[in-house]
Amino acid sequence: MFNDIGPMELVTLVVLAVLIFGPDKLPKLIQDLSNIIRKVRSFSESAKQDIRAELGPEFKDFEFEDLNPKNFVRKQLMDNDDLGLKEIRNSFDLRKDMEEVADAVHGRESAPATTAAGGAVNGSATPDLLKKREKLDPGERPPFDADAT
Repeated sequence: MFNDIGPMELVTLVVLAVLIFGPDKLPKLIQDLSNIIRKVRSFSESAKQDIRAELGPEFKDFEFEDLNPKNFVRKQLMDNDDLGLKEIRNSFDLRKDMEEVADAVHGRESAPATTAAGGAVNGSATPDLLKKREKLDPGERPPFDADAT
């Protein structure tokens, strides 16, 4: 609850509380505040129990934390793989697709098929298009990127 309060801020709050309420009333105030917090917690727990009882046995696994949108999305999309999303996600080979597009842009024939690890088959190496080259050869034009213009 108070994760973002630093030590200096905490000391400042204590000093202000002593100055405002005085050292003789401060222990009674802290005790009253702790009793209020206890009552609010017990009220919220009883409300949760009432809601669970009203929902019935089909919602026995219902957690109120799941109502948080982040937790709901994580539980429904990430943990639950009914659609086979992991298999679909793993089937994309972006390196191969990028090489095919680069070859088409430069007018070259398609590169040989690559392995899943990204290495070339039959020992032939394909150039890494994302790697920056040191220098251009004399008379060589720089590569043209249609997406950058």
